[in-house]
Amino acid sequence: MKLNTQAQVDAAERVLRLSWVIVAGAILFSVFTVTPLVARVTPQDWQWSAWLLPIVVDVAVVISIRVDAIVARLGGSTTGWPATLRVLTGAMSVLLNIGDSALKGDLVGVGVHLVAPALLIVTAEASLKWRREIASATTRIEEERRREHEERRREQRAREEQLRADRKQESEERRREREAALQEERDRRRDEAAERAAEREHEARLAQEERDDKRRDEAERYAREEETRRREAAEAEAKAKAEEAKAREEEARRQAAAKAEAEAERRLREPRPAPPAPARTPVSAARTSRPAASATVSKTGAHEADAHAKMSEEEARKAVADGIREGRSQREIAALTGWSTGWVAKRAQELAVTS
Repeated sequence: MKLNTQAQVDAAERVLRLSWVIVAGAILFSVFTVTPLVARVTPQDWQWSAWLLPIVVDVAVVISIRVDAIVARLGGSTTGWPATLRVLTGAMSVLLNIGDSALKGDLVGVGVHLVAPALLIVTAEASLKWRREIASATTRIEEERRREHEERRREQRAREEQLRADRKQESEERRREREAALQEERDRRRDEAAERAAEREHEARLAQEERDDKRRDEAERYAREEETRRREAAEAEAKAKAEEAKAREEEARRQAAAKAEAEAERRLREPRPAPPAPARTPVSAARTSRPAASATVSKTGAHEADAHAKMSEEEARKAVADGIREGRSQREIAALTGWSTGWVAKRAQELAVTS
């Protein structure tokens, strides 16, 4: 049976230890057998030492075989003198055990006394063989254990190296992922900053354009308003000048008429020399000339009444505003208020500017 495990080796060692029972029995039987023979050939005074010889021979057999087993287990050589000692001690043990029966010619005794040394020698040789096998099995098992241990160590190192490589790879992947994430974040922030800058630039451009448009519109509106004011001022000035000129003309005509009327009234009031008796004038002619004189007098009285009915400045301003809304001329307004046409023209210009 091939020993493959240390448990089997230990079991074989325990069984092999029982061989010492056989060795002890064989040695004891050999002492009892050989002692009488040695005693007969030993002097009387030394017969008590006859038992030493079989013990020494058998112990030598056992020692030689056991030492060979140990040497063989250690991988040494058991040939040469070790083999000679083993053969010599075995032969001596056999001869001592069968010597007494052989000298007596008792073959049965020879056979009986041959059993113990033969059993001792065979047991010792078998033990040697067994121990060599056990030693070989132990060496093989130890070698297998060593190889398994080395294999486990290599596998452990391989696993550790693989684990370190995996960890390093994972760490490298995580580092690359972090760098990629950081780069992506930087790109995103840069893009967002660029977009915000573009938006701010666009908003600033729009605001600038809006401000420019507003300034341009304000400038255009101011220019239009200024042009309108200049045009209205020019028109009002021209109109005022025209009305003033017209008022001056009207005033001149009115003064001339008043002067003429005053002259006529003066002439009428001046005493006249008695004229010669006029010829009889037809009644119709007299009737015609009298209404003309009365008309002249009534006209003069109306003029004087208008000249004396001059409004206050507040009423005159209100009358000017009402007259402009009603579409009256400045001359009519001046005649209504009793103020001059120049004053009415200035008030009309003021109303045109404020409106």
